[in-house]
Amino acid sequence: MKTVISSWMLFRLLFQPTAVFEELADTQPEPHTVFFKYVIWLAIAPPLFAYIGASNFGWRVGAETPLYVPADNLALISILYFFVLLFGFVSTAIVAQWMATTYGARHSLGIHFALVVIIAAPLAVGSIMHLFPHVFLNVLVLIPVLIWSMFLLYRGLPIVLKISPERGMLMASALIGYLLVAIVSLLGVTVALWGQGLGPTLGV
Repeated sequence: MKTVISSWMLFRLLFQPTAVFEELADTQPEPHTVFFKYVIWLAIAPPLFAYIGASNFGWRVGAETPLYVPADNLALISILYFFVLLFGFVSTAIVAQWMATTYGARHSLGIHFALVVIIAAPLAVGSIMHLFPHVFLNVLVLIPVLIWSMFLLYRGLPIVLKISPERGMLMASALIGYLLVAIVSLLGVTVALWGQGLGPTLGV
């Protein structure tokens, strides 16, 4: 069984998702290899795009006046964004590994890391829209990308973890439940940070 996943897997997701999942099912990747080869770079992309876009154009939320964040705050937010994404990657893989015992799925942390990378790759690519941070345009692009990621989760999880489609659907739904709770918690933290002054100001 191979211990290395091919970089071409990420590029084939759009056209051959089932083949990618079947190939991944025959691998036993090491978690640290997946983390340093894929996870870090996928987590860097959204904060980097957001920093470039927000510093040059400001966020547009429908009003004529863009919302700007002071340069030092913007850098801090981007760094925090990066670490939040890293935490999201790692915690989702660990939660999936913990669930694996219940659903009779593969228990290797490396394969769960790889599965999360596959699921999150479209979102990292779609985050290129942060380069022009207009809320409507970002939502217009990221919602279909999110739907694609959810499709990949439901389609790929039972194949990669070698469980029945029924158990795969239940496990995927449980993972989405965890992610929803995490997102709501993140929104609460964001509101708290804005209350401390780490937020946008009206600019011209």
